[in-house]
Amino acid sequence: MKSENENGGVKFVDLLLILFIGLKLAGVINWPWVWVLAPMWIPLGIWVISVLVMVISRKRKGKDG
Repeated sequence: MKSENENGGVKFVDLLLILFIGLKLAGVINWPWVWVLAPMWIPLGIWVISVLVMVISRKRKGKDG
């Protein structure tokens, strides 16, 4: 059996994104869309940077050995 914390649950980042979009559309906040959508693109950016660091470190490790 899967626990509730495993795949398929709503995450904090998803809730934050929905909240920001709702506040923007309701006119409560006057932020640019890039910041309203930040909960979506910041984790993606962190993931991309992490993958790049791993790929670069493996290539350097291969050249040294």
